[in-house]
Amino acid sequence: MQNKGLIKLFALLFGLVSIYQLSYTFITNKAENDAEAYAISQISESEEDYVIKREALEAQYLDSIGDNSVLGYTNYNEAKKKELNKGLDLKGGINVTLQISVKDILKGLANNSKNPIFNKALADADTASKNSDATYVDLFFQAWDDISGETKLASPDIFANKGLSEEINFQMSDDEVKPIIRRKIDESIVSAFEVLRERIDGFGVTQPNIQREGTSGRILVELPGARDIARAQDLLSSTAQLEFWETYQPNNPELQGFFFQANEKLKSLIDVDEVEEPVKEESELDSLLSDVAQDSLDFANQRNPLFEKFQLGAPSYAVGVAAAKDTAEIGSYLRMKEIRRLLPANMQFVKFLWERPSEDSEIVQLFALKSNRDGIPRISGDVVSDARDDFDLGGKPAVSMTMNTQGAKEWEELTGDAYNNRTGIAIVLDNKVYTAPGVSSGPISGGRSEITGDFTINETKDIANVLRAGKLPASAEIIQATIVGPSLGQEAIDSGFMSFLIAMAFVLIWMVFYYGRAGLFADIALLLNILLIFGVLTSLGAVLTLPGIAGIVLTIGMSVDANVLIFERIKEEIAKGKGKSQAVADGFNNALSSILDANITTGLTAIILFIFGSGPIKGFATTLLIGIVTSLFTAIFITRLLVDWYLQGKSRRLDFATGATKNLFRNINIDFLGKRKIAYILSGVLVIVGVISLFTNGLQQGVDFIGGRSYQVRFEQAVSSSEIASELNDVFGSGTNVKTFGEENQIKITTPYKVDVEGLEVDNEIQDKLFTSLQKYLPSGISKEDFVSGSGEDSIGILQSVKVGPTIADDIKKNAFLAILGSLAVVFLYILFRFRKWQFSLGAVTAVFHDVMIVLGIFSIFGTIMPFNMEIDQAFIAAILTVIGYSLNDTVVVFDRIREIIGEKGWRGGDNINLALNSTLSRTLNTSMTTLVVLLAIFIFGGESLRGFMFAMIIGVIVGTYSSIFIATPVMFDTLNKSVSSGKKKEVVE
Repeated sequence: MQNKGLIKLFALLFGLVSIYQLSYTFITNKAENDAEAYAISQISESEEDYVIKREALEAQYLDSIGDNSVLGYTNYNEAKKKELNKGLDLKGGINVTLQISVKDILKGLANNSKNPIFNKALADADTASKNSDATYVDLFFQAWDDISGETKLASPDIFANKGLSEEINFQMSDDEVKPIIRRKIDESIVSAFEVLRERIDGFGVTQPNIQREGTSGRILVELPGARDIARAQDLLSSTAQLEFWETYQPNNPELQGFFFQANEKLKSLIDVDEVEEPVKEESELDSLLSDVAQDSLDFANQRNPLFEKFQLGAPSYAVGVAAAKDTAEIGSYLRMKEIRRLLPANMQFVKFLWERPSEDSEIVQLFALKSNRDGIPRISGDVVSDARDDFDLGGKPAVSMTMNTQGAKEWEELTGDAYNNRTGIAIVLDNKVYTAPGVSSGPISGGRSEITGDFTINETKDIANVLRAGKLPASAEIIQATIVGPSLGQEAIDSGFMSFLIAMAFVLIWMVFYYGRAGLFADIALLLNILLIFGVLTSLGAVLTLPGIAGIVLTIGMSVDANVLIFERIKEEIAKGKGKSQAVADGFNNALSSILDANITTGLTAIILFIFGSGPIKGFATTLLIGIVTSLFTAIFITRLLVDWYLQGKSRRLDFATGATKNLFRNINIDFLGKRKIAYILSGVLVIVGVISLFTNGLQQGVDFIGGRSYQVRFEQAVSSSEIASELNDVFGSGTNVKTFGEENQIKITTPYKVDVEGLEVDNEIQDKLFTSLQKYLPSGISKEDFVSGSGEDSIGILQSVKVGPTIADDIKKNAFLAILGSLAVVFLYILFRFRKWQFSLGAVTAVFHDVMIVLGIFSIFGTIMPFNMEIDQAFIAAILTVIGYSLNDTVVVFDRIREIIGEKGWRGGDNINLALNSTLSRTLNTSMTTLVVLLAIFIFGGESLRGFMFAMIIGVIVGTYSSIFIATPVMFDTLNKSVSSGKKKEVVE
């Protein structure tokens, strides 16, 4: 081997750089372990809220040592930025896909046009978007073209308005306007992206990730380690629409008269007889309202639809109060057209808004705001130039704001009107009244104001953060979300590490057992390979996920393949009587073609997986790709360096076998082709049975493919999944699925309930229903907050939740289909390119199709029988693509040997194909067994979430090994033999 010195230098530097990169991870882990130990020593479990207190103390400890020098070249704060990134499934946190509303952007560009054709086109686009993969703007333009007639997009009441006057004029055609609108939409999405980036930077998690997904208006946000999930969701979906309104006087007689008239009118609009008599319990609401006079109402003798839930009179500038749970119903009453008609002429545009309820509050106040026909506030949040969290004069958390020149002038006018009218100024953020102070000393100049209320410090930080970053140009809906509790993340690390150690130990021991001292050299190369994989992951800033760990462990199993190929070829050269040095050189050279072909085909499927996958699946593809490259380097160069170094010593023997394995697979002469008809029949039966099951039983599709929400819930004791399923189907309706997930005290709940409805309100509603329904199975005293976050020492409650909207589910399904088709097409073309015969490509693709159909059939037949999750989701698609890669790996090695032997000895009616199959049998079985044991280690010890994924790969490896010998090769032989027999081909292999 030439350039040994250069390779040694490169390997040394590569290893040192990897150790250097990983050193930051070791430093942060040590510091965080010390912080955890310190917190445990200071706060005992007997203290109330000990978990929260320990977390706060850990953070305080890390802050105190953050800038202390470590090893003379870094500190904790710097090391934290450079450590190995852990994904959500290992660290806990939140992963969401936000859909920026293009409809909102279009309405904003059209200045909220009232044009009926414009709004009809929007409505038609809404309808079409539910069953189309096209972008919303394309659907809008299509709908516009269908109904616009003579009306143009450049009409003055649509896009040729004052705001777009510099770019769109009345003379422009629709084709001229469309690209401008597309560009404006893209600019708005970029603006939303930057606003979200600013907010996330202020949230306080390390290593956040935010990415745009093409031009679809979707934005992916990952917040690893985020503990306060509700706070993170609010921060991401809040539009930060800040408004300042003048309130009506709460004792305004016309306003009070309206509420009495509304109560009377509601008696004829709703069936009051069906309203249950309210249960009177002493509560915060009763205490507050005990002094409120309602003399005109006789609650004992009549039913009052409005006043049974709403009471006039309240502190400050509110008009009344109600229980927080009744606000939605009261709001629906006040929005009724029949009720709005009762408003006095001078109040017909009044805007009713509820206050933002404080944490654990039972009641909220209702404010009546002075509005206008267009619902435009007196001052909008655009005038805020700066905002920061602060404290008011009473020492309570508050938000102080500074306005620009225009805002200062408008603020002075608004405060002057409020002073003269004796009204309040409602400060509204995202349609919730945060505070409504009065003005006691005349107009306020200077443009400085303050938002006060019952806030926590974190809340004031978040409010100041979103105001400072600016408002989103359109609403952002969470269409996909994965939330993983920190305890589940730690369990995943433990199980992943265990499977890693077991798989590593087996491979290291097996290689020494089978190849003796040569196997030891392969082990050294393998250990270096693992170091390099982690080093590259860290230096690239890639995220390590649980499927990523599976990818690394799988790389361990597959990376020995290169060494097995090399050692088997060296043994063949030794058997020919060559000297050790020459045999080693020829063995490495002859194995190189097979090694490259096998790894390239696997790499191609991994690239397709990376392109079409998302989240953890990208992590799997990333580690697999890195592992392929590093394993090639270590097997081809490092193992060669070690073997050559050892053979340089005098009288040193290197047999590439041990006494127990020396004669294995020698002098084998199996007639594989003679058994191909039996194989065809067996495979045909298996595929047909699987297809029948697919058409009759189908597959268990996960929420990735059908949309919905799923929750992994842990209990203290074992529970009955069928009993819980019956109860939850009564709550959520039919379609809710409950099954045991791992241990008997853990279940997975999947429900399509309100799958078409977006928003945190629905998420909270489902969590409320789950908590209420499951409360009897939970420990006494557990709160909803603990249940939702899976808190406590035993992590009782929701450990993980996933939400996938129907639109993104369709996209995931489409991408999965394209990934499988794309991989088959790429493989066909690559093998055609390498072997110059379409018969080789046909054999390989037939074998792959055979393998995929058998795996699908097994999942269809046994999907409801196996005691682990066998849903079809993105992880399953990753498994299918990996099976394709593995099957091709095996097939290409066999084809390479067939090409070589036929090139040397000729066709001879297929006899030499049997010779090639027998000569590769040692490598095929050795690699397959090693890979299978590795997969079994992950299956048994790798955690419940990976079992279905691993099961698919185990079946795939078994079937792939079989198909490379009994399907791919016979199909290639039968099609090529016809060509040879007919005399059309003189040379079978060039």
